[in-house]
Amino acid sequence: MASAVTFIGFGEAGLAFAAAGARGYDRKLDDPSLRAAKLSDFDAGYVTACDSAKAALDGARMVLSLVTADQALPAARSAAPLLAAGALWLDMNSVAPGTKQGAAAAIGPVGRYVDVAVMAPVHPLGLAVPLLVSGPHAEAGAEALATAGFTHVRIVGSRVGDASAIKMIRSVLVKGMEALSAECALAAEAAGVRAEVIASLEASWAGADWERRFDYNLERMMVHGERRAAEMREVVRTLDDLGTGSAMSRATACRQQDIGERHLVASEGLAAKLAALLPAAPLESAA
Repeated sequence: MASAVTFIGFGEAGLAFAAAGARGYDRKLDDPSLRAAKLSDFDAGYVTACDSAKAALDGARMVLSLVTADQALPAARSAAPLLAAGALWLDMNSVAPGTKQGAAAAIGPVGRYVDVAVMAPVHPLGLAVPLLVSGPHAEAGAEALATAGFTHVRIVGSRVGDASAIKMIRSVLVKGMEALSAECALAAEAAGVRAEVIASLEASWAGADWERRFDYNLERMMVHGERRAAEMREVVRTLDDLGTGSAMSRATACRQQDIGERHLVASEGLAAKLAALLPAAPLESAA
């Protein structure tokens, strides 16, 4: 099975999962200014780069969709006519259940769609990253993923959207805590009371190591903030579809976007990160 694995989209996750794959396509290959760097990514992963989705999908039996959140549905729609009958389309993108259901409707007439949620950072875990799968073809998808080398795969439901709902709702807290910690640390630094604020938090949550948490969360936002903001917009869609309210997640998306789009280097240590962020223009209000 591993010899038939095809990637559609080959970024950070593609590189992390490269050992499972044989070939792939990324739309950055179509941009002359980005092509060389993307070819270097494929070379680093020992994955054959194809010059079109059609070439990558020709005869493919197992496809990992690893595109940006806004491209998850368009990628499924454009790939559907190119798929071999019965091919597995494993949608590993961080998008709302409704988005995945739309993608499943596009793939369904030809292939077998599987909702896959990636439940931890792909580095350094790689093929050991926890995966949740759901949908009518979840069992076949889980077996294929295991054959390809993934070691922590769990079926969580028979409906497309079950796996992604768990991922999206979990992100309310995970990405929300990142945004709150960034807001807290930046304000504490600007007020000149960072040490006291951290000491107070440590007194309330003994052993939480808030200095380390602030540092780690800021690093994730500085490096991946734009992608996390895109995911949080899908979280907002999830919550709005459920009718439970999304005000906090909307603010999280704004804060993640504000920090990520600055494209700052995540320097070593909390003090250096705060120093890099504070001279910039005030963070945009979520209101």
